[in-house]
Amino acid sequence: MSKKITVGPVGYMPHSAPSMGVELSPEGKALLYGNIVEEEEAMRDAARAMLTMANPTIFPGPQVLWDWREDVAAKSEAIMDLAAEIPNCRIIPMPDYRPKYPKIDAEAEINPNHPNLTILHNKIKACIFIGVHCHYANLTLRMIRAGTDCYTIAMCAFMGHEEAMASIRDVHAEDIIRFKDILVEVRNELGIEWTAKMPPENPSLPKEDWGTLTPADYGEYRSLLMSKKGEHVADVE
Repeated sequence: MSKKITVGPVGYMPHSAPSMGVELSPEGKALLYGNIVEEEEAMRDAARAMLTMANPTIFPGPQVLWDWREDVAAKSEAIMDLAAEIPNCRIIPMPDYRPKYPKIDAEAEINPNHPNLTILHNKIKACIFIGVHCHYANLTLRMIRAGTDCYTIAMCAFMGHEEAMASIRDVHAEDIIRFKDILVEVRNELGIEWTAKMPPENPSLPKEDWGTLTPADYGEYRSLLMSKKGEHVADVE
């Protein structure tokens, strides 16, 4: 299989995957190095990368970090179960997309505007993007391909991403569980012994005192927390 999309670093301004003839996979298929393949083939290659490459990391985005839709909790739980099966896996979240200048704590989160900083700082050789809005995922995956040697996996709730080495589309909780099962199979085939356990807590994350939070701390999202004029909130969770 000829590889249209390969692990970088490709260069400062790489050609975009679509400009090189990469097309999104149809329903029921996946992308692997820019080629349309069966989902299981892409999952097995992705699993092998997460099991054999240094510092495997999952980057969850806002769509799975906040419980905003009916299926999100199940998907987030499946992500944690997946992480537990990957030896020495880390989880570094992407909670928002605002540029963070002049410095980002590369161990605490990933900045989609400069993802290479987090990838290079943590020496990440394989990673999974999940729950990241498509327009940001496309930008971020291309930047990673341009400036790092990281194998990228996109698990997308919609049509997938051409810039990733492996791209799985239409991902729901059951698809993450299926990927986890395939990963365990591949792990056993490779003879890697591992007892499932949750990733360690990130020591770089600041300690938060939830009792001191006010609506103002939520910035542009404060309107979701504050009652509207004339509204009486009688019951809360």
